[in-house]
Amino acid sequence: MPGRVYVNRTLNLKKIKYIGVDMDHTLIRYNTENFERLSHSKIIDKLITRKGYPEKVRKLQFNHNLAVRGLVIDRQRGNLLKLNRYAAIRSSYHGLQPLDFKTHQKLYRSTYIDLSDGEYMAVDTFFSYSLAVLFSQMVDLKDSDTASEYPEYSQIADDILDALDEAHRDGTLKEEVKKNLDHYIIKEPDVVHGLEKFKKHGKKIFVLTNSDYHYTKLLLDYAITPFLQEHRSWIDLFEIVITFAHKPKFFYENHRYLKVNPDDGSMQNIETPLTAGLFQGGNAKQFTRDLGLEGDDILYIGDHIYGDILRLKKDCNWRTAMVLEELEGELSNNRKALPIVSEIENLMHTKEPLEDELTSLLTDRTEKRPIDESKIDSLQKTITEIDSQISQLIKKQQGLYNPQWGQLMRAGNEESYLAYQIERYACVYMTKLGDLLELSPRTYFRAHRRPLSHEVI
Repeated sequence: MPGRVYVNRTLNLKKIKYIGVDMDHTLIRYNTENFERLSHSKIIDKLITRKGYPEKVRKLQFNHNLAVRGLVIDRQRGNLLKLNRYAAIRSSYHGLQPLDFKTHQKLYRSTYIDLSDGEYMAVDTFFSYSLAVLFSQMVDLKDSDTASEYPEYSQIADDILDALDEAHRDGTLKEEVKKNLDHYIIKEPDVVHGLEKFKKHGKKIFVLTNSDYHYTKLLLDYAITPFLQEHRSWIDLFEIVITFAHKPKFFYENHRYLKVNPDDGSMQNIETPLTAGLFQGGNAKQFTRDLGLEGDDILYIGDHIYGDILRLKKDCNWRTAMVLEELEGELSNNRKALPIVSEIENLMHTKEPLEDELTSLLTDRTEKRPIDESKIDSLQKTITEIDSQISQLIKKQQGLYNPQWGQLMRAGNEESYLAYQIERYACVYMTKLGDLLELSPRTYFRAHRRPLSHEVI
């Protein structure tokens, strides 16, 4: 079944001159569960050897279901939170245990989370899965360990983040990927052919990645060059490749570009305007100016809502596309859930007029008008029975999705905070880059007219 591109804002591909792609998890897809299991184990290694955590931590096993993208870590309280579009908390776990309603109300009441507050950490990329999973496990371990061998929750969160950053920075993770590319990297010949098709239609393709040149070359040599039909190598396919871009700073700071020698990765300063080639660092302002582009001429595609999409949309006027790989499973589960959703809607249609009738009777009683008390009892009983049926169906529906967090794009009946961010900052979104490349480079994406609440009949 061909993929789809979902439209938030009208986008005419015919008018796009440059298409930019992030590398990790966008142009190059990872076997996410394998990579995050590796990341989980390497973080544990560093916690034990560099931070002095007890050896028993090594027994913790990676469980992919403990986290979804879009969660928020409460560093102070040791909790994982799921937010709705207004940043209100809709579900919460302390370690591996769900918070009961009373405890949740006591801790948060009607708290709206401010993600600029250092008390909270966002799980907003694939590379954050292992962090969130291990934090939950460590909180649970700390709570159950009477020996008090662990620091406060906030320090645990900081230590895990430091270890994860170090594992990316010092090559710990990349060295393992290099040793077993088949285990961690997915080859997609159709993506390569799609890129060549878009280039044939006059689109200039560029890569903008935070990875260093040598790692970028390794992955592109492995997953792009072998499948090229009209180019000798990825160097010929891509107009520009920018490594070590330091996104999101690339979009709002003014770092200099360095020219990269593709033979050995050596670099030199450049004083001339940007042209085709390989570079390190740089900034979006100079990119747009030197190439004689307007922001609307560029479409940039990435998988990181903050580093690739949100800051880009706020600080530049490039067009944006979000890759959300987890959406593929969500769409499949949505189809499975359709009969359950239909049952819930039918029950709600039955319930709503009964609630209106009950409200009217209770109003009459309050205003001392004569009423039939047995009718009130009967309505309340019927409504309670319907509520029970709906509750069971909702549990059945949620059981199709993540066992702890439910749907990715919803928090209960409301949009999740992740869904809100994608809707606000991504012009279009898709499950993978190949979904876009299957289409014509002249495709016109037209946003649907969304009815306002007062327009819904």
